[in-house]
Amino acid sequence: MIIVGKNPIVEAIRNKRNISKLIVAENLKDQSFLKLLKDNRLKYEVLPQHVITKKYGDKNGGIVAEIIEYDYATLDEVLRKTSKKQDGGVLMILDGLEDPHNLGAILRSADATGADAIIIPKNRSVSLNQTVAKVSTGAIEYVDVVQVTNLTQTIQELKKNGYWVIGLELDGTIDFKQQDYHGNIAVVVGSEGKGISRLVKENCDILVKIPMYGKVNSLNASVSAGLILYEIVRNRKA
Repeated sequence: MIIVGKNPIVEAIRNKRNISKLIVAENLKDQSFLKLLKDNRLKYEVLPQHVITKKYGDKNGGIVAEIIEYDYATLDEVLRKTSKKQDGGVLMILDGLEDPHNLGAILRSADATGADAIIIPKNRSVSLNQTVAKVSTGAIEYVDVVQVTNLTQTIQELKKNGYWVIGLELDGTIDFKQQDYHGNIAVVVGSEGKGISRLVKENCDILVKIPMYGKVNSLNASVSAGLILYEIVRNRKA
């Protein structure tokens, strides 16, 4: 996999990710980044910026790395980790999200709020890729992502392990600020256009909503996820 830009590559280096190739623009003046490469004894190729741009696009920041593809965590691994948490685990379930920019932004919010993992389906969903890595600005290195075959079966498995499943929907019955988020919780955010699918919605324990006061009756998926993640933090600290 190819990742571009300083932030995701810095975090890949700090996380000791296997980097098979590193390219730096000859006009790069970022001494702190060059020192990081030196300190980690990383070899790199120097190329003119226009050559890098031609091959990797214009949003590379003069830094490109080729890495082994990101590994997905398993649900069992996540459940083992969260079982040790005194205040319970926080998981995000993304039902049919297709925009890599949204997944990247949700990874940033999940990392910032200390969420434990993100669960995505294998089919009809965005997966971990170059765009997700860049938008996440390095958060992809620290938040577990689980890829599952069937979301409904996964929800049933979470319930068996003591999780409450909360769907975030326009037609939710409870204001998201009135919900209690203590204990093990998994929050479902639907796709950009269709929201939560019928079967997944039917398997949610609770449906909450974010009130809308404008004329456009919807929020971007990553904005909705960020709002509820920070509400979970506020609620648990209250």
